[in-house]
Amino acid sequence: MALNSYRFRSVWLVDAPPGETFDVLADLAGYPRWWPEVREARQVADRAAELRCRSLLPYDLVFETWHNANDPEQGLLRADLVGDLEGTASWRVGSEGAGTRLVYEQEVEVRKTLLRRIALISRPLLKANHELMMRHGQHGLRVYLAGFQAARRA
Repeated sequence: MALNSYRFRSVWLVDAPPGETFDVLADLAGYPRWWPEVREARQVADRAAELRCRSLLPYDLVFETWHNANDPEQGLLRADLVGDLEGTASWRVGSEGAGTRLVYEQEVEVRKTLLRRIALISRPLLKANHELMMRHGQHGLRVYLAGFQAARRA
């Protein structure tokens, strides 16, 4: 694998029904509401948004996310990423007890010039940054979905 190529896989468990969870994940423009590192999302087409992400490292990654699979019945969301990150990302959404099990997979190449130039140094930092971002995303999604649950009980 090239220095600027990455493969990530994360498994999340959330206490919400799969359909509701799927709907939140399918709403690309809504990611900043629950994922702290997704600083901005701008809808650019029916199934596409431009996202600006930033975690602890002092740079933004800006890329367009285009859904090429949005299948609630199969629990599959898959998108092409174009911009500072190029590749694919996907969510598999399934039942886990009374909640939902999510499998996130991403295969990308970093296209941002600065990060490509310092790939040897930045690779371990980017991996650690990604792990932190995923932990925050899981926590944010859990809290966001818990708000839906609380609203239904009220």
